[in-house]
Amino acid sequence: MMQDNQQEKFPLVDETGRVIGVATRAECHNGSKWLHPVVHLHVFNSKGEMYLQKRPIWKDIQPGKWDTAVGGHIDYGETPEKALVREVREELGITDFVSTPMGMYVFESQRERELVYVHRTVYDGEIQPSTEELDGGRFWSLDEIKDSLGKGIMTPNFESEFKRFFVH
Repeated sequence: MMQDNQQEKFPLVDETGRVIGVATRAECHNGSKWLHPVVHLHVFNSKGEMYLQKRPIWKDIQPGKWDTAVGGHIDYGETPEKALVREVREELGITDFVSTPMGMYVFESQRERELVYVHRTVYDGEIQPSTEELDGGRFWSLDEIKDSLGKGIMTPNFESEFKRFFVH
C-alpha cells in the first residue's frame, strides 16, 4: 500500500507566509500545530461545475473523502506559484492553466495547522487524475456540493473553504 513520505521536508512559516524554519511531514502532522504552507486550486468548467478529487484510503489525513481539486504541500525552498504548477501537473495532469489567486488563510484541525494559498481556474480540457496520488475525481454541481455539506463525504478543510470562498 502507498503511504506519504513522513520524512519529506516542509517549510515552517508565520501567518504572512515568511519561512521561519523547516520540519518533516511527520512533525507537522503529529499534533504539533506547526504552521506549514499548502496550495489549493479550485477547478471549474465553463458550466460552473467544480471538480473534486477523491482522497485515497492510504492518506494520513482525511482518507477516502472528497476534497479540493488540487491540494498539496509547498516543498522547502519552493514558492507557492511553483508548488501550484507542480501539484496541478502531478495530481491532474494539467499543464496549461491560468489561475487566479483568491486569498490565503490558516486552517487548523486536531492534527495540524496549514497556511492555505487558495487559487481558482476555469478549465475545460482533459483531466487525468493521478492513479498514484488520487482515487479519481469528477465535476460536481454547486447544488450537489451544498447538499453534501456536513454529511462526512467531504473533508472539513474543503467544506470550510467552500463556504468561505463560494457560498454568498
